Amino acid sequence: MNTKQQVREFYDEIGWQQEEDGLYQNARYDDLRPVVHDYIHETRLRVNRGISPNGRFLLDAGSGPVQYDEYLTYSQGYQKRICFDISIQALREARKRIGDHGLFVVGDIANLPFKQDAFDGIVSMHTIHHLPASEHKRAYKELFRVLCPGKSAAIVNGWTNPALTGWLDNLIIFSRRLRRVLHGKSARVQRHDEKATFVQKTSARWLRHELGAEMPIEILAWRSASTRIMRTFIHEKFGGRSILRWLYKMEEKYPKFFGENGQYPLIVVRK
Repeated sequence: MNTKQQVREFYDEIGWQQEEDGLYQNARYDDLRPVVHDYIHETRLRVNRGISPNGRFLLDAGSGPVQYDEYLTYSQGYQKRICFDISIQALREARKRIGDHGLFVVGDIANLPFKQDAFDGIVSMHTIHHLPASEHKRAYKELFRVLCPGKSAAIVNGWTNPALTGWLDNLIIFSRRLRRVLHGKSARVQRHDEKATFVQKTSARWLRHELGAEMPIEILAWRSASTRIMRTFIHEKFGGRSILRWLYKMEEKYPKFFGENGQYPLIVVRK
């Protein structure tokens, strides 16, 4: 089974299926606890800063089911939202969510079936990292190709071993390994135990090296803390809300630093 088929089958059969609590199965890989709600809410809204507030067509490249309310705000000023996804199930759910405001197209983000300069805005949330590494550059170039001159695209992905979270991840792994040893179990721990399907991330250095000469790129903060780090260190009884308020303020003050060194960047491409 090739990588894209694996991703499509996961989201068709598992990821975008609703469970008994009304959430999609894929939501278990996000942190939906009340203690992190305000931080998560504000970071999702940051995407609006990377696109024009209005226009004719907004491309949502890898739309999924448009599952969070904040995601709806991206296309409020557009005539139509073009939901584009490799998963048919994702598009079925997106149609339920946005109805006549949307147009729904099945396809591959590295091979967009749209003409050049077709969209006044583009968003892509956690999608390119589901491609093989050899196709990441092509996907960025395809998004740039279909973007109208004078407009911008907002792309959210994750970095591999970002500086700000790498040592915390190591601490988490060490503590889990220690607990397993104390309980008489194998010390081996799966490092990326949050992954549900194929994920291939890159780095800020890779992005600048591969694309910096071909298109204007700005790397800003979207969300510095990974889900695993928030679940481990952010708790109501230990000042979790205050910690995240401080983190958000730091991300706002130093967006480029946190964008390049935090877990999830907001990559803004202008044409």
